[in-house]
Amino acid sequence: MIGILERFRRWRRARRLDAVTVSDEMWERAEGRLPFLDYLEADHRRRLRELARAFIAEKQFYGAHGFALTDEVIVTIALQACLPVLRIGLRAYRGWVGVIVYPGDFVIPRKIMDETGVVHEYDDEVLGEAWEGGPVLVSWHDEADAPEGVNVVIHEFAHKLDMENGEVDGLPLLPAGMSRKAWAAAFSAGYELFCRQVDAHEDTALDPYGSESPGEFFAVASEGFFEAPCLLQEDFPAIYEQLRQFYGADPAAGERRVYGEPPQDAGAESP
Repeated sequence: MIGILERFRRWRRARRLDAVTVSDEMWERAEGRLPFLDYLEADHRRRLRELARAFIAEKQFYGAHGFALTDEVIVTIALQACLPVLRIGLRAYRGWVGVIVYPGDFVIPRKIMDETGVVHEYDDEVLGEAWEGGPVLVSWHDEADAPEGVNVVIHEFAHKLDMENGEVDGLPLLPAGMSRKAWAAAFSAGYELFCRQVDAHEDTALDPYGSESPGEFFAVASEGFFEAPCLLQEDFPAIYEQLRQFYGADPAAGERRVYGEPPQDAGAESP
């Protein structure tokens, strides 16, 4: 039996959702900035819109440093934020409400203590940051100024998924039926290979920033999974397969459907 409090919560959620209306023109304009959405199957595309609309109803958007939020900015961010939860649903983002949008890169003051106990303070210029139990901070760039090969929204929301079961360590809460052992084997081997590539200054399929830690590697691999899936599948097939199961989507099949088979000139994953 559903209690009074739960009925009230459902009623309140429904009221908030009813207040969010997105025109077909707005969907198309926002999606036009995100050509990788064409890799989704038709039912996933419809579900993504439903999730994005519910995300807008549930979360609070703020413009930082005088940034003027527009409907297009909000819808574009919501679509990308919801890509990682196509299978999981918005319950994965429960427990926090804020999305803070900055006009371009921004600076976060840091404090660290070294091995001798000396505290060092510095300013860290970043594109985004996800806070455990708190908001997600993302930068917004005009299309001409956007950093190449980086999707800060997918990256930070992948971190949010990683935080579901504790620290950001590259091992998110896996759905029933997925093997932690298989995930760890694929990501450990892939991360070691990737770090060797970065250290050797090789061209890599993913943003070299992923070599910073296993948690960053998972977030960067998630960016590649949605934006350049065929490349990720060719260079890191075991990782692609784990993400395919985790995210419940197969964007590489969609990319081949849209563009045909990619050239077979990339390297292959090795142990």
